[in-house]
Amino acid sequence: MSPLGTAGDGSPAGGDAPAGVRREVALARFTTVRTGGAAELFARPSSAEELVALLRWAERRQLGVGVIGSGSNLLVADEGVTGLVLKLGGALAGIEPDGPRLRCGGGARLPQIAARAAQLGLSGIEFGVSIPGTVGGAVRMNANAYGGELAKVLEWVEVATAAGTGRRDPAQLGFAYRRSSLESRAVVTRVGFLLRIDEPERVKATLADLRAQRKQAQPSGIRTFGSTFKNPENPRAEGRSAGQLLDAAGCGGLRVGGARFSPKHANFVDNDGTATTADVVALMALGRARVAERFGVALEPEVQRLGPVRLPWEQRC
Repeated sequence: MSPLGTAGDGSPAGGDAPAGVRREVALARFTTVRTGGAAELFARPSSAEELVALLRWAERRQLGVGVIGSGSNLLVADEGVTGLVLKLGGALAGIEPDGPRLRCGGGARLPQIAARAAQLGLSGIEFGVSIPGTVGGAVRMNANAYGGELAKVLEWVEVATAAGTGRRDPAQLGFAYRRSSLESRAVVTRVGFLLRIDEPERVKATLADLRAQRKQAQPSGIRTFGSTFKNPENPRAEGRSAGQLLDAAGCGGLRVGGARFSPKHANFVDNDGTATTADVVALMALGRARVAERFGVALEPEVQRLGPVRLPWEQRC
């Protein structure tokens, strides 16, 4: 895939690549649905300085750049991903308390942040326990769950590009439902959350309740991702969620190859261990077509894609 270095699973990139860049690294293990091919080039920066150096190198080499967070809502192309794929670690995944504030790396996971806040008696980020993603992904997608919204507790965001790092206010990020205006080659390095001081036991009780709600409503402990489609704003949906529409259209348990819509929550896709990304895409297309035929509602994907993952209905546009 690349003239750099020698081929092989996880071999060093060689050439002028920064230290730590490796070739042909399998990506399926970094996603919860466990499908997809390898990254042409892969690195795990642990500081903002390392990250900026990688972004500058990629820009000089005219390489595409992708970022993997928790991989809980990510489809990787079966044929792999050209360019550079990053996964943040070290200080870029840390959590630091500062009074009623938490400073968190872009690679820090929201459930861990919610749990740490509860230990410290800080309230406002409890909803994060229900979002199996990282801070960076949550900012890019303006994550929310169970009535909580990221934008309400976000004080600032530090972003890295090939030009360096800079801090932005939430108002500069163009937050809307399940999206932001963050540029494709910009990477969230750190964020600041401003929370409310509360009794630790009360916050922990809220976390326990949210965990129980998630366990009851959504599949867990299997190869899956969710949510597959955004909840529609179309009046024809009559207030129903994407999962409710898929279920009413008979998609619960519907299978293509090794992929199926979960019988427990039809907006989640399960992998029986044999699924490919192509299976998942075909299943999404089938479910979307059934909902459109039954209700006249065109569901839009919430799942993120890395590499040439093509959705059939987008190709027809």
